[in-house]
Amino acid sequence: MTPNNSERRGRGWLSPVVHLSNNWISLAGVVIVTTATVFWLFLLPITLRGGVQNPYLGILAFLILPGPFFAGLLMIPLGIWLKRKREGRSGIYPPEFPPLTWRNFELRKLVYFFLVTTFLNIAIASQLSYGAVSYMETVTFCGQTCHTVMQPEYTAYQNSPHSNVECVKCHIGPGAGWFVKSKLSGVGQVFAVAFNTYPRPIPTPVHNLRPARETCEACHWPQKYGEDRIKIISKYADDETNSLTKTVLLMKIGGGNGGIGIHGTHLGTGVKIMYRSDESRQTIPWVEYSVNGQTTVYATADVKPDIAGSIPREMDCMDCHNRPSHAYDLPEGAVDKAMNAGLIAPSLPFAKKKAVEILKVTYASRDDAAQKIPAAFAKYYQESHPAVWAQHQSEITAAGKEVLAIYDRNIFPDMNVTWGKYPMNIGHNDFPGCFRCHDGSHNAKDGKSISQDCNACHNVLAMEEKEPKVLTDLGITEAKPPAQK
Repeated sequence: MTPNNSERRGRGWLSPVVHLSNNWISLAGVVIVTTATVFWLFLLPITLRGGVQNPYLGILAFLILPGPFFAGLLMIPLGIWLKRKREGRSGIYPPEFPPLTWRNFELRKLVYFFLVTTFLNIAIASQLSYGAVSYMETVTFCGQTCHTVMQPEYTAYQNSPHSNVECVKCHIGPGAGWFVKSKLSGVGQVFAVAFNTYPRPIPTPVHNLRPARETCEACHWPQKYGEDRIKIISKYADDETNSLTKTVLLMKIGGGNGGIGIHGTHLGTGVKIMYRSDESRQTIPWVEYSVNGQTTVYATADVKPDIAGSIPREMDCMDCHNRPSHAYDLPEGAVDKAMNAGLIAPSLPFAKKKAVEILKVTYASRDDAAQKIPAAFAKYYQESHPAVWAQHQSEITAAGKEVLAIYDRNIFPDMNVTWGKYPMNIGHNDFPGCFRCHDGSHNAKDGKSISQDCNACHNVLAMEEKEPKVLTDLGITEAKPPAQK
């Protein structure tokens, strides 16, 4: 039987495959692909559970394993091409091959094998690719893969109100556009980590962060009216009894109610604020305030030319809530919080003063701090208050551990993160915050100034009082019986 043109074409490309596949490069590729597949099968139960808790296991499963798998796939056709080129050059390439027809058992076996292996390879490759992308969006990857770089932010995140919100919800948000931007940005970050060229500490703010209107406001709604809220600030003194005083504020949250309250004034309906600042956004000498189309420009007298000519930024949530998930305390405030929560016993004499002193010492490393901080706190009571140490050793030991915990949440020597390195723009006690604009020096051409009226944002119901009456009136604290004469 004379073969037709179709059969000749089939023999022209299919017959040499069997011959050319017998080379060490292609066979090595098969071994590599098979090995990667076996590893994938071992990791399959973990990946199917929907998450990888161990970051290094995640790197193996989703970042390292795909490399040799795809490299092996490429080696198979590369070996075929090199052997064809070598035999053609030396003149040993066979001029004829055995006839191939569908009745040929070996041909059918080859086709079936090719189809099955191709299907499996596609399935494995797609799962690995999707798994890699999904893994790179997990909190584990963001916070623990680059351990030294992200340790400060990951630690702060774990102690934040958003600790159950995935990093990508805020840093990327929905949609393909920002997903692509984040991955392109991540390439540079990977090289910075690999070659140890990343800055220490990581500079802020993040200038390419997605606008809050597309991320934060998926859950929060600043234009919605918010009722006034009571805020209580507890403060312990440096004296022997750690005297407690409380400041009580009535915060005027406001919202979409005609520019009333904090949110209404800054983000209410019809309100748009543009500003120019330095790179850190801590110096804001120029503000443009628009309400329903009416615009007023406020500027300081000493605005620098480089800032005056910079591109204005539209204000959003992040300009005040600049660290909603990555906040760091100052030592005094952190100790106040711990004492108010009972983690450091206020009954220990000079506990506030000594804890702050120990926290402000410079330690060589976190391991160095772990050895010295609890020991220093215990040593103080052993030497200065031996009776207190004898009676309250367990409380002192627990307090020393909490002082160390405060240090570990806020100080990271490897990244040069020290006290006050990252300012908080909410409020105005520890950092400029509100006073970046509300400092009385931002004036318009008609003589108006940005308000510095304290009562515009809050009413002070009590200022560092020992027993604020307003808390008793509100039922927050119980009234104490009058002293017996």
